[in-house]
Amino acid sequence: MQSVTTGEVIWRPSPETISRSRLAGFMERHGVKSYPELLKRAELDPNWFWDAAVRDIGIRFDRPYQSVVDLSRGPQWAQFWPGAEMNIVASCIDQHLARGAGDRPALIFEGEPGDRRRVTYSELNWEVGRFASALQRLGLTRGERVGIFMPMTIETAIAILACAKIGLVFIPLFSGFGAGAVAARLQDCEARALICADGYFRRGQMVAMKEIADRALLQCPSVKHLIMCRRVRREVPWMPERDRLFDLLMDEETVALANSSLSPQSPLMILYTSGTTGTPKGAYHVHGGFPVKAALDLAHAFDMGEADVLFWYSDIGWMMGPWMILGALALGGCAVLYEGAPDHPGPDRIWSICDQLGVSILGVSPTLVRALMAHGTAPVHSHPMTALRVLGGTGEPWNPAPFKWFFEHVGRSQLPVINYSGGTEISGGILAGNVLSPLRPCSFAGPLPGMAAAVLNDQGQSVRGEVGELSILQPWPGMTQGFWRDPDRYLETYWSRFPGVWVHGDWAYVADDGLWYLLGRSDDTIKLAGKRLGPAEVESVLVAQPEVLEAAAIGVPDPIKGEVLVCFCVLKTDVIATDGLRRGLVSALSDSLGKALAPSALHFLDELPRTRNAKILRRLIKAVYLGLEPGDVSALDNPGSLAGIGALAPEAGSGSTAPGR
Repeated sequence: MQSVTTGEVIWRPSPETISRSRLAGFMERHGVKSYPELLKRAELDPNWFWDAAVRDIGIRFDRPYQSVVDLSRGPQWAQFWPGAEMNIVASCIDQHLARGAGDRPALIFEGEPGDRRRVTYSELNWEVGRFASALQRLGLTRGERVGIFMPMTIETAIAILACAKIGLVFIPLFSGFGAGAVAARLQDCEARALICADGYFRRGQMVAMKEIADRALLQCPSVKHLIMCRRVRREVPWMPERDRLFDLLMDEETVALANSSLSPQSPLMILYTSGTTGTPKGAYHVHGGFPVKAALDLAHAFDMGEADVLFWYSDIGWMMGPWMILGALALGGCAVLYEGAPDHPGPDRIWSICDQLGVSILGVSPTLVRALMAHGTAPVHSHPMTALRVLGGTGEPWNPAPFKWFFEHVGRSQLPVINYSGGTEISGGILAGNVLSPLRPCSFAGPLPGMAAAVLNDQGQSVRGEVGELSILQPWPGMTQGFWRDPDRYLETYWSRFPGVWVHGDWAYVADDGLWYLLGRSDDTIKLAGKRLGPAEVESVLVAQPEVLEAAAIGVPDPIKGEVLVCFCVLKTDVIATDGLRRGLVSALSDSLGKALAPSALHFLDELPRTRNAKILRRLIKAVYLGLEPGDVSALDNPGSLAGIGALAPEAGSGSTAPGR
């Protein structure tokens, strides 16, 4: 791979930022003088770190743990907090009521039409208790699975917490799924109930959900109950023997309901992830894992406390949805839930939400930033957003141009952009920035504390100054307890490369100054003339050109060279696609990467396939372009984009491509 260009330091923490930082306070209390020293101490003494960490963020246990971790089954099946009893709802609600914070805001909902609702911790406690009681009256019992097919609303959070309160296992489902995708996940986990909405609003249109749920349940005989929340309040098909209304169900007689006291290893959630091949993987998370990791990352990386308002643009079906809700509530803060499109009715919607709701921590994906850049800086600067103090980005590697735009215009060149990368099976981040470390574009300060991460070469040796596999050398709370009923697939996916080491599937690089960088998924790596090339390296060159809005790069099999580089570009709205522009972009790549790494073809597209979180799916681009079976495409927000890619597919074995749009 090409060498990593780190760029200049664009932000350093002020003394005031350092003095108020939660991470600095944690280090001071434990006599740790620097961030590298904290990482080393946590790696050498993980029992000390994880014990200190859960005490620091206030995770509540009904019965204390006897030790920090049980490794008797090996690191692949580590169990944290053995001997303890807990329920994560006690950390998310009860402890805040006990300290007199019941009147503090817990959740704020904004609908796309502009309607808003706020609930305090006391109100949330009451609503969660009522709904948990209703679920019990339906006969649902501990350990049974409940699907949640909802937009990002207050009721969605209530459903999550009510399930957790009585030991049910919730399955978050992407609000844009079709019936087949919903059914596949409910079938896999043998769900007993489904909670859905009648619909939601997106880009000014009503999107139906109840009818999708009905079609899905035709294939799911295990589901005995459907509970529908009236979000858009319209007439829908109804099965009286199965269907119940969310609000009417809660209006029935409600009894005071205590949290079920559970083992930290009790299942909390099954969060399905999709690939371009194979069936969706059900990452199995527990009470003492996912929410603990989420809260700790928010505290240490994003400096979140009880005075903060967190808004991470997401959907409940992606990790960042449950992560935001459970993590923010565990820390006593407030989470903003938004159901609609990020640029409707105008390109300033995200910035308007931040300004009007007092958002202090904002998280987005790099692709979303690139899309919003197309509207210029005026929509951003029309909203002061004076409460903002921390920015975050996750989902895929950054390119320098959108990173700087986010920093300079959204952060006014004053706020840190916390780069954050991990995954669904991690329960959060492996690498992250923080408010104590200097910031270079696209960089990470390093591993999060407690994440014993390393960059390993092909021989499994830790390296610096060269690209290798991002790996984790020790277990952590939050690691998935396997894939639901598929332990062999879990072991093969993460533990089969090097003994006792989690290999995550990302290319990473540690620079001389200690900052870390990601270069993309290792299975997206392009091999040209014996050299490894990361897609992000190619795409960064392309999106730096003034005509290009977005780009994707893939490797295509070639009978002579083994693989050749093919690029796809989405141009800005006022730019016309011409052969001259194509030649100019190819020339820019040749000048930057070298002539040997120049693309064999460069195509213009109207849009790239992406998820609702705006993450570009490169492996799906490659599959469609090559005419291969794309696998599960249910996570796509814009499935129509695939037709444009398929129309460009080269003839089999030709090694060449059509000229593009």
